[in-house]
Amino acid sequence: MKISARNVLEGKVVKVTKGATTAHVVLEVAGGAKVTAAITNEAVDDLGLKVGDSAKAVVKASDVLVAID
Repeated sequence: MKISARNVLEGKVVKVTKGATTAHVVLEVAGGAKVTAAITNEAVDDLGLKVGDSAKAVVKASDVLVAID
């Protein structure tokens, strides 16, 4: 697979929670950090995602915001 995004985090699926139409997939990446992606239930099924699978979080964003209280 080739992709233009440069922010690719390899990890393991630790949780998949399906809702009515959207699922939340949690990946544990290097250092134990967790990244959550909201994707369609159809995408979860098409990818065959389940806990314990290896997967990649691909981050493509035009803005990164930093905030403090």
